[in-house]
Amino acid sequence: MTETGETARQTDGVGLLERAIGYAFPAVEAVTPECLACPTPCRSWDLRMLLHHVNDSLAALYEGMDTGRVGLGLAADDDGDPTTDPAQTFRERAARLLGAWTGVERHEPLIAIADLSLTKSIVTGAGAIEIAVHGWDISQACGHHRPLPYELAVDLLKICPLVVPDNARHSLFAAPITMSAFACPSDRLVAFLGRDPSAYGRCV
Repeated sequence: MTETGETARQTDGVGLLERAIGYAFPAVEAVTPECLACPTPCRSWDLRMLLHHVNDSLAALYEGMDTGRVGLGLAADDDGDPTTDPAQTFRERAARLLGAWTGVERHEPLIAIADLSLTKSIVTGAGAIEIAVHGWDISQACGHHRPLPYELAVDLLKICPLVVPDNARHSLFAAPITMSAFACPSDRLVAFLGRDPSAYGRCV
């Protein structure tokens, strides 16, 4: 594969989503029952609430990739059940989503969401940003402070302006926090998405 082709493969939406899940998986593996009530960088959300949100996102991404359509009001089947392990639900849904990629060519390259039709690259790119950054949130909540891998953070920063435009970010992420241009890509990414990395583990 040429260098250009390899770059395209690594930064396409599906490839980014795979790498984002690969980063988030160890963070979720570290979740213990005692951690579920811990606060997270997501305002007003404890870790259990954050995991429910991420699990909803995984279910929606699977539906979009498997059927070409994402229904509104998709609910995680573990919501409201205090006996369900949301970390286990994450592992199951992430594995199911990874398995769905083998059939991704069965459908047109557009995914319908409400009255919009978006390309798979946009949908999966947005999913990659959400899962990677929430993986960072989960890591902070568990006290492990794992920065995003350098190349993954660089690639996600490239697509952030496209999938998190200023006119839509208020419903997705908090306002960006100013960072030095010399800050590491992980810190710049989470700051762009409303997290203050100085309050947690910083890159070294």
